[in-house]
Amino acid sequence: MLALEQIIFNDDGLIPVISQDFKTNEVLMLAWMNKESLSLTIKNKQAVYYSRSRKKLWYKGEESGHSQILKEIYMDCDNDVILLKVEQIGGIACHTGRRSCFFQKLDGHKWKNTSEIIKNPEDIYG
Repeated sequence: MLALEQIIFNDDGLIPVISQDFKTNEVLMLAWMNKESLSLTIKNKQAVYYSRSRKKLWYKGEESGHSQILKEIYMDCDNDVILLKVEQIGGIACHTGRRSCFFQKLDGHKWKNTSEIIKNPEDIYG
């Protein structure tokens, strides 16, 4: 696939991927993809990431049901970061049960939680 040939993957064969709500532009999460997961994401129009800790493909929502439907895909000017504009199914992107993984804001010298848990992670993952 010609488009994938232009992407600069790191030495581990990965590229950082930011997912963003396609309507509100809210940043939902940062994850990683390899060439296979990016190809599957483009082909199936649904986010597939690469889990560095589990060393395998991670189909977003495979356990939680909170999948991401691909609406648009962008690449940065250095060809080494991907931005996915997605529809977040179920309104939860974070494994903590929040809408976004970016809920901790620096307030002086302390991190402050800025969003509530929508659904208890134990209810999502068991």
